[in-house]
Amino acid sequence: MSTIKELKDISSQVRRDIIRMVHNAASGHPGGSLSITDYLVALYFEVMDHNPEKFDMDGIGQDLFFLSNGHTSPAFYSVLARSGYFPVKELATFRKIHSRLQGHPATMEGLPGVRVASGSLGQGLSVAIGAALAKKLNNDDKTVYCLTGDGELDEGQIWEAVTYAGGKNVDNIIAAVDYNHKQIDGDIEDVLPLLDLNAKFTAFGWHVLETDGHDMEKLLETLSIAKKETGKGKPVMILLHTVMGKGVDFMENDHKWHGTAPNDEQTEKALAQLLETLGDF
Repeated sequence: MSTIKELKDISSQVRRDIIRMVHNAASGHPGGSLSITDYLVALYFEVMDHNPEKFDMDGIGQDLFFLSNGHTSPAFYSVLARSGYFPVKELATFRKIHSRLQGHPATMEGLPGVRVASGSLGQGLSVAIGAALAKKLNNDDKTVYCLTGDGELDEGQIWEAVTYAGGKNVDNIIAAVDYNHKQIDGDIEDVLPLLDLNAKFTAFGWHVLETDGHDMEKLLETLSIAKKETGKGKPVMILLHTVMGKGVDFMENDHKWHGTAPNDEQTEKALAQLLETLGDF
């Protein structure tokens, strides 16, 4: 088991990786990547039952994770590399020609840890529900995890999936929303208000939890509760209260950093705020 300090140190390094990857490529999505970092670190380094050395597309006997908001791939790639799915040095190829680390996760390149191409927003939850149903058919008692963005909830397919999982009692899935209140065009309240998400998911038959998406202790506690709720007839949804651009003061709570790469000066300023703990790639 990892200590809280160890997990926080990993998060700091992942945030450094994100900034350096997006800067090196001169393109990418730092804002949401920084806001989901702590959740992914908690999942991959403490909560999920997975084996990087035995990765295959079926994932039988292992917990599975699906990233629905695929534009936040820098955080996903960093966590995969740091947890042993592929060499950390490969992070330097992010968004390069012929790289396995495309701007959105893809499967054609055969990158370990990635089971579905994502980034066409709204589709990941449907895929995760399908994987959860497959586990039930295979008498596989492991759990399926899925992460979506709050802006992604504008997509109708999300709500079709939410309806299905609640109506069909798909109770081996734990989904989460990166609830940072920002999307590419601005604040979600200005683009399309989401209203009471807790009440909405509850009405669709989900067991809903809410937590601070940057407090590692609260994250682990909430994920423990979520795991105990599986198998009880309801899918589980976690609303992660997060901050876009978390960890870099000039990026925090600013939707302009949804898909903007920092320049040299901004990168230097950002990295000065993030402790190098595991060694840069």
